[in-house]
Amino acid sequence: MPKLIGSAAIILDAEGRVLLVKHSYGKHNWDLPGGKAEENESAQETAKREVFEEVGMEVLIGNLTGIYYDPDYDIHHFVFLATSKDTRAPQPSSPEIMECGFYSRDELPRPISDFTCRRIEDALRNTPNHELFHKVGPRQWIE
Repeated sequence: MPKLIGSAAIILDAEGRVLLVKHSYGKHNWDLPGGKAEENESAQETAKREVFEEVGMEVLIGNLTGIYYDPDYDIHHFVFLATSKDTRAPQPSSPEIMECGFYSRDELPRPISDFTCRRIEDALRNTPNHELFHKVGPRQWIE
């Protein structure tokens, strides 16, 4: 069985708020735009495609902010900073996405997982030489 890879993007607006999407399945939770890689696709290409599929935005993929291994699903999640090439606001553009918007790190919408919060904090920590590789456990939900 091939290894699973997922990618997500951290996209900030002019005020430094992070773009989140609300899923139309599962817990209807808020998450970073992203998803699983397709065949013959790099982690960066996955992040770029998923952002476009979910919120209709063209983005430039920037620095890698973390790699998260989830042994429960045997998947590596890659997280990148990304900047929008679009002037228009993000809009849900997939049946998987109910809503999307920019949120302050202090006022993240709920329900949201600790995994999503951790990836945001790691990306925005801005410390040189911070550890990029993390092993994650089962999700804890913040309702």
